[in-house]
Amino acid sequence: HSLGEVDELNSHIGLLLCEELPADVRSLLVQVQHDLFDLGGELCMPGYSLLKEAALLELDAALETYNAQLPPLKEFILPAGKRAAAQAHVCRTVARRAERCVVALGETEGEAVNAAPRQYLNRLSDLMFVLARVLNRMDGGDDVYWKSERLAQQNATE
Repeated sequence: HSLGEVDELNSHIGLLLCEELPADVRSLLVQVQHDLFDLGGELCMPGYSLLKEAALLELDAALETYNAQLPPLKEFILPAGKRAAAQAHVCRTVARRAERCVVALGETEGEAVNAAPRQYLNRLSDLMFVLARVLNRMDGGDDVYWKSERLAQQNATE
């Protein structure tokens, strides 16, 4: 089941790569696809390690780089906007589901499941959220903000 979730995630990233993307984002996502293939191989061979620590460090570096370009969030955002950003949000949610599945696998299989796949999927879902925000800002766009009645009333009274 975990392997299927990772495969679905990789397919969704492939669909995202069909969109017009900045060259650096495209290059990053192609590398992520290769990393996910390694991750899937690791899940197929309990106790075997294919996913390198460098892959996790690259995700951390990308998160830092892209997040630095964004204004801080003051409101919740919706998984919407430009098509590429919306697809990045789909990738984010599938990555979270894959992570939950790998965590469950680790609970049943114990030490046979390395920590790296879970950590990688966790960081990747964070990165996909950040990339969705970056992609929504291409050509002067912005995030799609949630319209909370409670927040609107609170802001009106302040």
